[in-house]
Amino acid sequence: MNSEVKSSNLVTLARWMAGDFSNYQQSSEQPRLFAHIHVLFRPLPFEFFSGIGFYSEQVYDYDLWNPYRQGVHRLVERQDDIYIENYSLQNAYLYAGAARHLDILKTITPECLERRYNCSMIFRREGDRFIGGVEPGNLCLIEREGCQTYLISDVEITENTWVSLDKGMNVETHEQMWGSTYGALKFAKCETFADEVPIMHQKLVSNDR
Repeated sequence: MNSEVKSSNLVTLARWMAGDFSNYQQSSEQPRLFAHIHVLFRPLPFEFFSGIGFYSEQVYDYDLWNPYRQGVHRLVERQDDIYIENYSLQNAYLYAGAARHLDILKTITPECLERRYNCSMIFRREGDRFIGGVEPGNLCLIEREGCQTYLISDVEITENTWVSLDKGMNVETHEQMWGSTYGALKFAKCETFADEVPIMHQKLVSNDR
């Protein structure tokens, strides 16, 4: 695969990820099973990672200033896939709302990040969608209620949709301990931030030379 195609896939995935995704339709049709949630991915400046990166948060629609999940992500193109490093934020509550307010986003610096090793996502393009999952090994560990679990995360991204299913599995019994038991969350893009993705083609493909 030449660098032109690889870079195209990297930029395409980034532009499709950049947005505010809502599962309003799913939650309104099945309110007892699914809460109304927003998943937001806001592009970071090129200088933050010397490449493409995102700040993300997941929030309930009724409580937009209190995200229940926050993170920072760095996209890296490899030979046959796109590798997304995941980072947690020290004092994450300081950056709540950064996906909706650029003045808060600008306060995030690389110094406040901690790499979440073994929790990166790997995406491959399949036609008009990208399919991704946690890197292999079952080593993305999350403790819940005194129980050690490993994360299984499956994601499908198209230009206007985001479908995801996260599950926490007991490290000893491999039984599901947390996560949806009613199927995947299905989001539709209600606002795009694609124009904020830093497109610096020469820098993005320079590693192939």
